[in-house]
Parts: sequence; C-alpha cells; structure tokens
Amino acid sequence: MVVSLRFDLRQGTHFANFLYLNNPLTDTTRDARFLVRLPAKPRIRAAGGGGGRVSDKPSFCTADELHYVPVPNSHWRLALWRYRPSSPQGIKRNHPLLLLSGVGTNAIGYDLAPGSSFARYMSHQGFDTWILEFRGAGLSVEDESLANINSNAIVHSKILMAGGQKSEALNRSDVLQLREKLKDTSMHISEGLSNLLNEGLVQARLNSAIASQIKDWSQKLANIIAEGQRSIGLQERFSIPLDDFQKQFDLIHKYDWDFDHYLEEDVPAAMEYVRTYCKPKDNKLLAIGHSMGGILLYAILSRNGYKRRDSELASVVTLGSSLDYTTSRSSLKLLLPLVDPAQALSVPVIPLGALMAAVYPFASRPPYLLSWINTQISAQNMMHPKMLEKLVLKNFCTIPAKLLLQLTTAFLEGGLCDRSKTFFYKDHLHKNKVPILALAGDQDLICPPEAVYETVKLIPGEFVKFKVFGEPTGPHYAHYDLVGGRLASDQVYPCIVEYIEHHDLT
Repeated sequence: MVVSLRFDLRQGTHFANFLYLNNPLTDTTRDARFLVRLPAKPRIRAAGGGGGRVSDKPSFCTADELHYVPVPNSHWRLALWRYRPSSPQGIKRNHPLLLLSGVGTNAIGYDLAPGSSFARYMSHQGFDTWILEFRGAGLSVEDESLANINSNAIVHSKILMAGGQKSEALNRSDVLQLREKLKDTSMHISEGLSNLLNEGLVQARLNSAIASQIKDWSQKLANIIAEGQRSIGLQERFSIPLDDFQKQFDLIHKYDWDFDHYLEEDVPAAMEYVRTYCKPKDNKLLAIGHSMGGILLYAILSRNGYKRRDSELASVVTLGSSLDYTTSRSSLKLLLPLVDPAQALSVPVIPLGALMAAVYPFASRPPYLLSWINTQISAQNMMHPKMLEKLVLKNFCTIPAKLLLQLTTAFLEGGLCDRSKTFFYKDHLHKNKVPILALAGDQDLICPPEAVYETVKLIPGEFVKFKVFGEPTGPHYAHYDLVGGRLASDQVYPCIVEYIEHHDLT
C-alpha cells in the first residue's frame, strides 16, 4: 500500500512539474509571466524582547512598516504589517486596530491594491492599523536567532507572478536555466515525499478502501488537468510557485501547530506587542477578523468570559465567521470526509497555496472546468479579475493538518472545541461584554449567514449587532467580498468604521 501511495504522490508532483515546464517562454520580448527575484535582506531594528521593526522591508510588503514579534517559548517570529494613521482630516483615534486573517492566508488579502485595501482604508480613517501574519504564513519566520531573520524572512529565490505588470525580459539562457532549476526543485519535492513515507511518516496501516480512494482521486485530478491542457493549449502561461513550496516542504517537520497555538500564543504575542508600541491609555485594542480570524476573536472572548478576565479588546468585528457550522450548508463540510483519511495517513501539511495556483487556470479560463472555485471566493462581478487572480495566487499558504483537523470540529455537535475536546468555545459566549459587529455575505458559501447567526444568537443582545450584506437582486457578497470586493469600500468599510469609532470613543 505504501508503494501505491508513493506512486500517486510522485505522479501528482511530476504532473505539476510537467504543467510548469511545458509552458513555452519563447516570447521574451514581452512581459515575463514570472521572474526570479533576489530581494535585499531586511535589517531588523530591535524594539525589546527580541522583536523589532524592519528598516529595509521587502518591496512586496506594501505596508508602511514591517515589524517582527517573537512568540514566547518558541522559535517563531511573527510578521506584523503596520499602516500608520493618515487621516486627511487629522482624526485621532484612541485605540490601535489589529486585523486577523483567515486560515492559510497572509496579509495580502487585506491589502490587494491601492484601490482595494481594507488596511489602507482604515489607516486613512485615522486608525493605527496592524495585520498579523500567523506562524507559517507570509513573512513570519521560524528561527532560533533574531540575527538570522535577515536571511530567512524572505524566500531567497522567490518566483512571483507578474500579474500583467511590466518586468524585465528573460533571455533564452535565463529561460533554460530557470527550467532546470524548477525541474530540480520538483524532483527534490517528489523524492522528499517518498522519503517521508519510507521513514515512517505514515504510522497507521492503510486499508484498501482508503488507498483506493486516494488513487481514484489522483487519477480524476490528473484527467481534469490533462483535459484542461488540451482545451487551454500549452501556449497559455501559468505557473506554480515551486520555490515557495520547496521552502515550506523542507520545513514540514516544523508545521506542528493547531488552532489553540494561534489562540494561546500567536494572538496574545501580537496584541502585547501592539499595545506596548502604541500605548493606548486603557491598554485595549480594536480587532477585526475575517473567517478564521473572526473565529479566533470569538474564542478569545469565550476563554476570557470563562475565566472572568478582561479580554483587553475595546470592540470586535467579525467577517464571515462562526464557531458552529452544523446547521448551515457551508461548502467546507466537504472537508469532513477527509478527516479520517488524513488522520490515518498522518498527513503533516496541506500545501494550499501551491494547490490553488495549480487549479486556478482551470477555474478562470475556458472551458472553466473548476469554475465553482471562484464562487467560493467572490460572487459574480464583485471582484476585478486581476484582483481575484492576485488573491488566489499570492494570498494562500501551507496549512498544518493539525490546524485543519481542529477546525473541522466546528462542523460537529457542540461546535469548535479545544485540542483536548473538553472546552467548547461557544458555551461561554453568553458571558461576553465586549461590543461585537458580526457581518455576513448573502452568497457566502463558506460561512453562510445562518452559520454566522448560529454564533451571534449566543451573545447577549446589547453586546452584538448582526448584519448581512447583499440584496435579492444584487449586488451579492461571497466570502472574500466583505474584505476585497469592488463595493466593499462603499458599503462594508463605512459600516465597520461607524461601529468601531463609537466604541473607540468610550
């Protein structure tokens, strides 16, 4: 059985490599679709406690500042993107604002482009705005010493999608050299997967049913991609960021965390750093969370309600988030059949970023074999195609299986629970006294309005406001439209500002 599984993993990786290497780059006089860049090493300016501000941040970090905060009792240093308050009216706010992203995503979702940036919008409203990148996401790094952040904060050879932007042309020699590099990378990943299996990563014996399901799924995926290749044509250019994937693959043994690590370590470290840096008078923050980010905020309020302690949050906004999805038709229920096989296989990570990059061409181009993926992200005509492409190709990261498996408890009786399966987070929300604005999208297939309400109804009415965006005849809002949709700056953002500025004054 192990041999059979090894074949499928090799086949999938080699096929991804085939797709990557068989896109001809003969036209080197026009825009290159990808470019190997060697960013300058960032220099860290210490700010106490091992954290600090990067004095030379990488160009693709579009924030005003990039900071690092160490996580106690670990080697992780989390990236914090800071957008300094820049209100044209000179509005002064009393509390800094912390933004938390969804599972397996980085800061880019909050800052897609100058005209589609929730983070920049909030900074223009006078809020000192910070985006946290959790461990394993974006520019966060795992290292034993702060000095080594200089070499590890950025992938040394990062393949970036040009996304239609002008870039330097690659000559024939560059193309051949790049192809060889990608081939070596692919082989490295493939061999590594086989070695992991041989070294005992698969601890449970595979039964024939699970092995058959894996083989069948692998073959179906290969057929879909092969058909897409015939329909799209090899001349179409798309790529999978294999350098990023290899870097994360080499760290597979370190991807050993779950939701509670975020809750108990990452978020508290970030909150303490922002409080210390900004010095609000009452020592409190404003916080907004999208998807898993909002789930984390609910969990924080539940934990603190249970322990009868102050959450140190002045107000909270959640976007497409819930602690209990059992009564909804969330599309994420499709993950439940994967729980037992994932546990049996001891799968360490799910390379979400690489997978999204691999399938996106078949969701965005004729014959649209995987077009259903787009509706999971954005409703029709709610996001500019270039923004959607950037979101899909640059916003997603690798996810530890432990994290995903804990999140699936939100689809089981009792809702999301801790790793010990003894503390159910929704059971203590009735003790919350922090003002909450809970927003939902009318066509959010991942977290439908009924799922959001399932959590909202547990909170005392005087401390929560619930609103669904979208109209029967349109426009409609899907999961990411609340953050980066074309109408978000006109409809969603002002609603959020109106709510939190009221509680910023109190």
